[in-house]
Amino acid sequence: MSATIVGVGDAKAVKRYSAFLAVDVGRESYFNRKFMGVGADAETPIQVLPQLENDAGDQISYDLVMQLKMQPIEGDTTLRGKEEDLKFATDNMYIDQMRSGVNTGGKMTRKRTIHDLRAVSRRRQGEWWAKVFDELLFMYLSGARGVATDYIFPTTYTGFAGNALTAPDAQHILYGDTAGSPAISKPDVTAQDVMTLNTIERCVARTSTMGGGALGIPAMQPVRIDGEEHFVLLMHPWQAFQLRNNTSTGQWLDIQKATAAAVGLKSPIFTGALGMHANVILHSHRSVVRFSDYGGSSNLAAARALFMGRQAAVVAFGSAGTGLRFDWNEELEDRGNQVVITTGSIFGIKKTTFTSPVDSVSRDMGVIAVDTACADPS
Repeated sequence: MSATIVGVGDAKAVKRYSAFLAVDVGRESYFNRKFMGVGADAETPIQVLPQLENDAGDQISYDLVMQLKMQPIEGDTTLRGKEEDLKFATDNMYIDQMRSGVNTGGKMTRKRTIHDLRAVSRRRQGEWWAKVFDELLFMYLSGARGVATDYIFPTTYTGFAGNALTAPDAQHILYGDTAGSPAISKPDVTAQDVMTLNTIERCVARTSTMGGGALGIPAMQPVRIDGEEHFVLLMHPWQAFQLRNNTSTGQWLDIQKATAAAVGLKSPIFTGALGMHANVILHSHRSVVRFSDYGGSSNLAAARALFMGRQAAVVAFGSAGTGLRFDWNEELEDRGNQVVITTGSIFGIKKTTFTSPVDSVSRDMGVIAVDTACADPS
């Protein structure tokens, strides 16, 4: 029986595999599976802004309406002329194209049908794109590339599409602590300043009192799961090891009990979580940004965990006219001997930062960097 072969560059295959690739990337990407929501009303750490998916342009702006801070008018005192104007803090992001290609080799090397080539390329490129998006989100949320050697991006990487990596401001960074005595700066961190429950409690305390009101500073908003408010702490596995190996009273075992009793366990944010403490859902991932220059001698290994609330970062996609987030292109090279499959996406990623109209200082919106000593426990 003869097989129907859809040739190289066939429009039906191109559109079909473009859509397939988008599904694969969404399924493989850690951030996409757990922390992304679409639209301005998304109550997730990563907010996808869809405005440019069907519109022309390479820049998108988004606003935060600051809280009112006027003193109330009492009694019959005239209100006219004393009304407060609405103040907006605005951030913007650019999008650009990023591409990847697979050369399937010559006819004598391949010895398989075009259907197999497409399937294999789709799987491999789906995995590659998922890793690209995850690494970009880790770098943007952290405001640094770090020293990890298993990244696709080089240690000299500074950002994509003109959206620079921005370091955390002073109010949105905390350091590890030893027996309740926290480090206060990068050189102050010692090997004992590791991830502890006290570190998590300090993050909660910081978010509870930072911003809002007359200060003109955006307050961190928690994510919402089944009506309950939570923050998320995403740490490196070595930081998680330090936390999990503290089994004394009130430590790791109590975290497990809290998770078992939590509502919303079917939520993607809860799925695969290490546990929960003080309404903070704990996760770990190997791509959390690491450093090697902390401590007084600038040679201490450290990692930057991410304490995230709502709208910690934004992602925007464009389209090259197909209406899809990914493009799939097939062409023959070497006079028809080699099939080259190229995939691409037009997008942008950025940590959400806003400049306060009160003091003109730029601050992060929905993430606190949590830097602790972090050595390989093995």
